[in-house]
Amino acid sequence: MMRKVLFVPALGLLFGLMTTAQAASENLSAELEPLRPYVGKTWRGLLSEPGKPEKIDISHWERALNGTAIKIRHSVNQGEYGGETTVFFDKKLNQLRYYYFTTAGFYTHGTMQFDVKTGVLAAQEQVENNASGITAVRSMSLLGDGQLKVNSEYMQHGKWVAGHSAIYTEAPEAKVVFK
Repeated sequence: MMRKVLFVPALGLLFGLMTTAQAASENLSAELEPLRPYVGKTWRGLLSEPGKPEKIDISHWERALNGTAIKIRHSVNQGEYGGETTVFFDKKLNQLRYYYFTTAGFYTHGTMQFDVKTGVLAAQEQVENNASGITAVRSMSLLGDGQLKVNSEYMQHGKWVAGHSAIYTEAPEAKVVFK
């Protein structure tokens, strides 16, 4: 069951729990607010992909650019692979967009929609410069019950194929590692 957690800085100020500077440092744009329960946390997941050995993926979500973006850094198997994502609200397109840059030399750009009722985050992205022939990715993430459950498909050599999947749980002691 998805628990919607909303943090309202004004209530903290009202009850004297935060200073004005602390409240300002916690602000997120309204469009990013549904992702707040995952911001400021580190997550560990067992990453599975058909025909490949399972790997450990560590990701850390943080508030960025004065609350107008969320930055997600992740690394697989202690730096074997990693990347950084910046999620922001594109006012012109009226939707969440993101860019993802990787240590493997490719990058992606895409859009996502978050359904507050179901807790599903649907994303579609275009892939640039991937050596394995992947040109697009679509994924569904279920954000709820303190977990991130991810399933994806890749457009590879002109066909949709099963991609990676993982279930992430909070892991405060875990560290994102880049070599």
